[in-house]
Amino acid sequence: MGKSYPTVSEEYKKAVEKARKKLRGLIAEKNCAPIMLRIAWHSAGTFDVKTRTGGPFGTMKMPEELAHGANNGLDIAVRLLEPIKEQFPIISYADFYQLAGVVAVEVTGGPEIPFHPGREDKPEPPPEGRLPDATKGCDHLRQVFVTQMGLNDKDIVALSGAHTLGRCHKERSGFEGPWTSNPLIFDNSYFKELLSGEKEGLLQLPSDKALLSDPAFRPLVEKYAADEDAFFEDYKEAHLKLSELGFADA
Repeated sequence: MGKSYPTVSEEYKKAVEKARKKLRGLIAEKNCAPIMLRIAWHSAGTFDVKTRTGGPFGTMKMPEELAHGANNGLDIAVRLLEPIKEQFPIISYADFYQLAGVVAVEVTGGPEIPFHPGREDKPEPPPEGRLPDATKGCDHLRQVFVTQMGLNDKDIVALSGAHTLGRCHKERSGFEGPWTSNPLIFDNSYFKELLSGEKEGLLQLPSDKALLSDPAFRPLVEKYAADEDAFFEDYKEAHLKLSELGFADA
């Protein structure tokens, strides 16, 4: 089943490439890769396969969606991105926020994720409560990623590996601290840390630990800890799927 992407003009494609360069500069200057990845993810992760609502369609800039509990602090990302977005009125917010996520992974040393433009901005934000809850376990992760979004077990574990970037902030999530000792480098250290047990100063959320107790998830954690290339390959695929939920369906 292939995807048929909408055709965008040459002018649009050029704008995307210019915006990509500006985003690289912003992310390098402000060290803001983690929050750029978060806005891309939280935009896309609201997609519901049954109702075909939510998803990566530019609604994150709306006050109603920024007010969702899971999006605490994402107003910072919206604010950082706006001066660049203003230079490229031709690009939809939907494409722009997903492009920021792709660039964030690339700038920090992660895999290069394919980017297909053409998402249209939607007028309505999704209802609250569709994003994963870090205090819950495997059943909840599958409910959100598999039943709601239409992804699979491998995608869940690969996407969890993006916790290699960034940290939790108590005022946003109730949790505090980074998952890895170098939270601005995209690598497989999240999985290595998970397997090596809790450490002073490093964070393991209930949803992270859940990956170790599940018979389908744990072998993937072990595989990615041992083989960064395998992690990058599967992460690239999972991130691409996440960034295109509800977009260009076959």
